[in-house]
Amino acid sequence: MAARLDFYDRKISYLRVSVTDRCNLRCVYCAPVKAFKFRKPAEVLQYEEILEIIRAARDLGINKVRLTGGEPLIRKDFIHLVKSVCRISGLDDVSITTNGVFLKKMAQAILDAGVHRLNVSLDTLVPLKYAKITGRDCFHDVWNGIETAHALGFSPIKINVVAMKGINDGEIVSFGRLSLRKPYQIRFIEFMPIGNDGYWTPEKYVSSDTIKSKLESIGPLFPVSSAVVDGPAQRHCFDGAKGEVGFISPMSHRFCHACNRLRLTADGKVRPCLFGNEELDVKTPLREGCSRHDLKVLLQIAIDRKPKQHHAEVQGQAKSSRPMSAIGG
Repeated sequence: MAARLDFYDRKISYLRVSVTDRCNLRCVYCAPVKAFKFRKPAEVLQYEEILEIIRAARDLGINKVRLTGGEPLIRKDFIHLVKSVCRISGLDDVSITTNGVFLKKMAQAILDAGVHRLNVSLDTLVPLKYAKITGRDCFHDVWNGIETAHALGFSPIKINVVAMKGINDGEIVSFGRLSLRKPYQIRFIEFMPIGNDGYWTPEKYVSSDTIKSKLESIGPLFPVSSAVVDGPAQRHCFDGAKGEVGFISPMSHRFCHACNRLRLTADGKVRPCLFGNEELDVKTPLREGCSRHDLKVLLQIAIDRKPKQHHAEVQGQAKSSRPMSAIGG
């Protein structure tokens, strides 16, 4: 089925599904507040509820699903969900975003379940700095997980790097050099004002143009052309590199005109925009016995409510009160 168009003629074909708001890390930009309370199990969507929402989304033309969190690999019986999602006909792409801590242990099962595309969050290549950013000494677990996934044949493997001035911006060139020798897609993501924890400040912001300029000290970057629209990243590579570098620039080069996604939170809310606070409750109607048709109507309302663009500014305040861990990125 063809993807539905929103009011701005964007094809909505992608659903990001947060399977849990829980995480085993405490990254400074994602879930740094010690008092942050996770949802009770009864408040979180059950697997069959998630599957029914995905099926309704599929009927509206959604053909790409990403399972994320929190940290999805810590949810009990996650592999069962992965297998079930991969069995849904009409989905062309099922992928996972993970922090990678348990990837080495679970990579084979994930691959056997039908997923071969991974995004792994890794903001530093320095173990001690990793512990400071995430609150956990797990760098080697993550790196071993990435290497295991590569050895098993996962492709692409994308490494998400949130660039923060004074924290990890000194490693931009190191990450760029990593793409020379490893077939990974290094994706530099601009630090975004999400949540009300006060950690984000304009002083920590690094623009994609600045990142690209630093990378060009290695050598010229060449655009990577693709017949497939692969999200908001502007993809480049160095001459002879085994991998790529990409730039996700929600602040400096808004890609709202090409936004093709909805987000489903772990507690059953559909978010039309990452930066907004508007949410549509689908969990309550689902638990009250609504039909597949009713779900499709609700999802269509969410599509119709997608704004033309977000209004987050580098010098402004956070536009989304939920922390990133509760949204699913």
